[in-house]
Amino acid sequence: MNRAFGPVAAALVAAAVAVALGACTAGGDDSSVGDSSPRDVRTTRVQVVEGLGSKGGLDAAALYDRLSPGVVTIISIFDSGTGSRSRDGGEGGQGSGFVLADDGTIATNAHVVTDGQPPDTKKADKVYVEFSDGNRVRARVVGYDLNSDVALLKVDPAGLSIAPLRLGHSDDLRVGAPVAAIGSPFGERQSLSVGVISALDRSIESLTQFQIGDAIQTDAAINPGNSGGPLLNAKGRVLGINSQIKSTSGGGEGVGFAIPVDTVRRSLRSLRADGSVDYGYLGVTSQPLYPQLARKLGLPVTVGALVVEVQDGSPAADGGLSSGSNTVDFQGQRDIPSDGDVIVGVDGHKLTRRDDLADVIGARDSGDTVKLDVVRGGKRRTVKAKLGDRPQRPPKGK
Repeated sequence: MNRAFGPVAAALVAAAVAVALGACTAGGDDSSVGDSSPRDVRTTRVQVVEGLGSKGGLDAAALYDRLSPGVVTIISIFDSGTGSRSRDGGEGGQGSGFVLADDGTIATNAHVVTDGQPPDTKKADKVYVEFSDGNRVRARVVGYDLNSDVALLKVDPAGLSIAPLRLGHSDDLRVGAPVAAIGSPFGERQSLSVGVISALDRSIESLTQFQIGDAIQTDAAINPGNSGGPLLNAKGRVLGINSQIKSTSGGGEGVGFAIPVDTVRRSLRSLRADGSVDYGYLGVTSQPLYPQLARKLGLPVTVGALVVEVQDGSPAADGGLSSGSNTVDFQGQRDIPSDGDVIVGVDGHKLTRRDDLADVIGARDSGDTVKLDVVRGGKRRTVKAKLGDRPQRPPKGK
């Protein structure tokens, strides 16, 4: 039985809403990546996928025929081979992934190949990757990124039929566009579901409980076991990695969320190069500003990040950012800072509802110096801050 209800689910159970990480967790050791014979007696068969969606619609049958060989099932084993388990301690150990290149690199979710919460996260003892033709080989975990819930695996491609999938882009996504998900829900290999992009710019929790921004919401059925599999557009490009579901029962009748491909691409690039991913840290908690709230606070801007809290000793504190000393209640929300800072831009680029502060800072590396455009008391100023290392978990509020 596959269960995968991770820390995100636990955070929402009290609100009677379950967020299910769509697969069990697991990881591989760093030993050999194949269980087969030497490479010189084997060949890798690479299939190139092109020409899908040429008429603008999603041909689900053609997409499945061409792309399903590039989607794999990931089997995760913990406790030195004694079995596999999910985050809630139940039986399980299966997730999904997809082939990135003919060198045998494979993308999946970090929660498919890890167990435990930071700072006690660990890889599984073993990871196996099963291809659509039944081949099952040992994999190693090149690295994992808990902040974006992305992991990079590597298998020896010799003797395998490899069908790499191509990554798309996040900037041309449209609500209502058709999408397809392929994966192994409940261990049922190579399952296809179709739907549409039902919303954009969602925020979902990562494994560190920092937010993953710009997540894609879809009504394509996503169930436990789909985690790590691709969300595909009509042309067969990967738009994201299926990661979470939100429903009253934990099943696929709710809404699914995928990590956006631009976030995935950045994470995979760093994992391939360094085995880890660096994220900048400013050290503020903020809330979006909107016109009615701006009018209530007497601000000359209507979009930006209203600073709610500044962490002691953080780059934000060193730069003099402040949440002020007074608060107001407005539209059912209590204790809104009324005389603090509003960050309206970073390095000359205005913040928007889509490109908010968390997304912009998270895309920078620690050690980067940023120029923050700040409004306080109706006056504008520029604050320089040298970003720090993002902690493994968000600091607790004061």
